[in-house]
Amino acid sequence: MSAATAALLLLLLAGVVYGFHAAGQFEGRLWEFFARKTTWVFPAKGLLGTLASAAVAAVIALVFGLVLLLGRLSKQRFVRWPAVAVIEFLRGVPTLLLIYVCFPVLPSVGIKLSAYWMLTLPVGLSTAAVVAEVYRAGVLAVPRGQTDAARALGLTEARVFSLIVFPQALRFIVPALVAQLVIVVKDTTFGYVVTYGELMQNAKVLIANYRSLVPVYRWWRCCIAR
Repeated sequence: MSAATAALLLLLLAGVVYGFHAAGQFEGRLWEFFARKTTWVFPAKGLLGTLASAAVAAVIALVFGLVLLLGRLSKQRFVRWPAVAVIEFLRGVPTLLLIYVCFPVLPSVGIKLSAYWMLTLPVGLSTAAVVAEVYRAGVLAVPRGQTDAARALGLTEARVFSLIVFPQALRFIVPALVAQLVIVVKDTTFGYVVTYGELMQNAKVLIANYRSLVPVYRWWRCCIAR
């Protein structure tokens, strides 16, 4: 069965390669525009746009996620319940839908945002809900004895959390946080919805202008690999 599957995959791959070849995607003329300076400047601007959006969205996610965590751990119901509601809402709504809300809905009610914020803000808020749950998992993983010992020393709840519990929780959740930050970078590809000039959007513009699907994505993949 494995040999048959491998043969089928190779056959499909050969069909894809032949399709690109028949469409002329391997012709040298489609690679000539890479010799122009503007060809490199345009995707470079897209890369900077991706990094700028991802960096701010990550900060929003980490900070707002911590705020949501504190609200969820609060003993006051009027604080805890709204925090839980916000977390569940943001986790349940796709990031793309949040972007669509920012794009046509907010301007209709008088709230105007630039394309940068119409992408960065939804991505940051959507990720914040997941980060809040990651934080909570780390807090719950801290041994109960650590909290009890800190309280026995007379520390307040705020100092117990900030000095004892949260620093230890971060050690447990670093891999999960890194994974979420990678997802933030991937989510910036939704920039096409608001015509934000991120890397993928600029690559699509090059493809549309030069009709060179394979060369552009081959170049883009090499840049990401480096």
